[in-house]
Amino acid sequence: MVFSSATFLFYFLPAALALYFLTPPRFRNVSALIASLVFFAWGAPRFVFVLIATCFVDYHASRWLPRGRLPDPRRKLLLGLVLALDLGLLLYFKYANFFVGEIQGLLARFGVAPFPWTAVVLPIGISFFTFQKVSYLVDVYRGTAQVAHSAGRHLLYIALFPQLIAGPIVRYHDVAQQIDRRSTTTGLFLDGFWRFSVGLAKKVFLANTFARLADLVFDTPPSLMTTTQAWAGVLAYTFQLYYDFAGYSDMAIGLGRMLGFRFLENFNFPYASASIGEFWRRWHISLGRFMMEYLYVPLGGNRMSHRRTVLNLWLVFLASGFWHGAAWTFILWGIWHGTLISMEKTLGPERLKRIPRPLAIAGTFLLVALGWVLFRSGTIHRAGGFYLLLFNLLPDGAGLMAFPEIMADRALWLAAAVGIPCAFAPALGLARFLPREPDDPDALPLRSVAIRFALSVAIFIVVASEMCASGFNPFIYFQF
Repeated sequence: MVFSSATFLFYFLPAALALYFLTPPRFRNVSALIASLVFFAWGAPRFVFVLIATCFVDYHASRWLPRGRLPDPRRKLLLGLVLALDLGLLLYFKYANFFVGEIQGLLARFGVAPFPWTAVVLPIGISFFTFQKVSYLVDVYRGTAQVAHSAGRHLLYIALFPQLIAGPIVRYHDVAQQIDRRSTTTGLFLDGFWRFSVGLAKKVFLANTFARLADLVFDTPPSLMTTTQAWAGVLAYTFQLYYDFAGYSDMAIGLGRMLGFRFLENFNFPYASASIGEFWRRWHISLGRFMMEYLYVPLGGNRMSHRRTVLNLWLVFLASGFWHGAAWTFILWGIWHGTLISMEKTLGPERLKRIPRPLAIAGTFLLVALGWVLFRSGTIHRAGGFYLLLFNLLPDGAGLMAFPEIMADRALWLAAAVGIPCAFAPALGLARFLPREPDDPDALPLRSVAIRFALSVAIFIVVASEMCASGFNPFIYFQF
């Protein structure tokens, strides 16, 4: 079940909110947990038991992880065992098919017949909730988080439906107090509804519109395209991916607020970045923070030699690429970003600052967009052909038969006119014209609340109508 589906908008969400608010406050965790498990089981009924069982194991193991409960060597061994369980399941479900395919391909070169193998089905959201399970266990072990007060509250933290499928990756100590005690005020609920509606609009009106051009280009052999068409497809996919994932994050944050939870931001105008390092502080913020805290720091961070620091950064981005998908293109994408950020680290911030910021933003955007070609292509061979076409190293093809039709699409031009300037709003001085997040939604004047609510309802109705007419609207990051 996806947020941008009629099933979620018109059936699940109203039922979940009704159940939640009709339940007495002290039992609302139970209502939220029931709704979350139904949400997860809707698309993966068999795997909900895996989720519950592993959370049960994690919780009871975590009770022995605080200092003083066991001798340190045993604590470390216990942490290693439960992490091996969680990460082992992730590796099996997400990468078994990939490794088996690679092994069978290698054996075939030596004339060995392929062995029988039943493809493993990937549980939706496993990449995200596994990282939350890891962060909880490690934080309890480090002493930066307390053990959850009950197995049910721990399960709610992992399975809470707004962020279960595609993040943001929420650390337990950021929401522990909210799980134990929270209140949903009228201002916070309406602010959440506004944020949800804006995210839905980003998905349906911007991401889906850019997708029409991106899909057409990337689904066509490079030999049949011109260089101009290839660049148009890259740019379309670059903005599609941003508004798809940023829109989902807006919706998740909005849903959380409607239930009384305050999740941290996940995007902050990443395409307005003047370096790859800045880009990763603005793009998928929760993933970057996770990689820094739970991989980069344990590897030694920047406390070691310059060469080792650069290697640590490179390994972090290699792991990030591997996390995104079981394909060589994702691994190369991670290597691409790891190499770029290592080069920036070697050059140093002072040299980077000498580059005029507009030029640095343009260069960073170009490098990021080139990396998205690997993200979208599916195979190294196809990505290679696409790169050759982008840099005019292949003869121009005859052009796409449907390209003029797509370019005449008014919705595409409108999406570009709105979406592109908004993506670069801070760099263009437009940020002040965009709606701002209130520090305290309950402190807004009544007139502002009424206007925001009216706009939220209007956006929701218009977008929902368009969504129902256009059919299924999957989010890109659901595949990860």
